[in-house]
Amino acid sequence: MANKIAYQDYLIESLKDPVEASGYLNAALEGGSIEVFLLALHNVVQAQGGVSKLAEKANKSRASLYKTLSKKGNPYLKSTHEILSALGLHLAVLPSRLQ
Repeated sequence: MANKIAYQDYLIESLKDPVEASGYLNAALEGGSIEVFLLALHNVVQAQGGVSKLAEKANKSRASLYKTLSKKGNPYLKSTHEILSALGLHLAVLPSRLQ
């Protein structure tokens, strides 16, 4: 039997690339569900080294980031998404720099 890579392992490996990660996050945003976007964002965070590494880079507490990435998510992000949708606009994610 050929080597099988679990989907989640494959996904996390591919999301290490900022271009792949931005495309993945934009696809999640297009669905219109902030919950789906937050799940996708959690996968990208995992691929980029996890919450602890992100907390260091963002100068935020791990607890704050876990709360933001939880299923209930970030109410500010949800409100922003709803306002932009009402205006006929949407959020987009772009890599800050290409490697």
